[in-house]
Amino acid sequence: MAEIGPVAWPPAPIRTGRLVLRASESRDRAVFVELLASPEVHTYLGGPRPRDELEREMPEVPERWPGSFVVDLDGAMIGQILLRRATEHRRPAAAGKADLGYLFLPRAWGFGYAAEACAAALGWFDGVLPGEPVVLTTQTANVGSMRLAAKLGFTEVERFQAWGAEQWLGLRSPVEPST
Repeated sequence: MAEIGPVAWPPAPIRTGRLVLRASESRDRAVFVELLASPEVHTYLGGPRPRDELEREMPEVPERWPGSFVVDLDGAMIGQILLRRATEHRRPAAAGKADLGYLFLPRAWGFGYAAEACAAALGWFDGVLPGEPVVLTTQTANVGSMRLAAKLGFTEVERFQAWGAEQWLGLRSPVEPST
């Protein structure tokens, strides 16, 4: 995956009703390790990474690149939003488009934080790269992610088999810039 494009990074923090989307800081490192090592978080993502490997390899300030937002609730990281350019995507319909991804700690599930944070990140994206479509891929078995994709305005492009499961590729049509 490549960066999303020529945008100023990091942007000013994005504030929603309950959350702040911001660039990562060194204080987020332990939560990144927790996210990436969590069997619950990675149920539909091919499984967790070994915690000891993550502890060794994780930089002091993880995931600090354009399109990677820490989702902060009351001063603590609860998740991550990713907007990356799909350069070598396994599906032709996604190649070259921005790809939305997200990870949240299990204790943050079920409160609408993912919808709130993803909507804010997509709003930011529409402002800096107007007219650009966004894709999202998830396993069809991931009911919560399928619901979130629909809520965010993604419509099905195709279903395909990968990683031993049926995958869903959705497209969010670009928001046309106001003239």
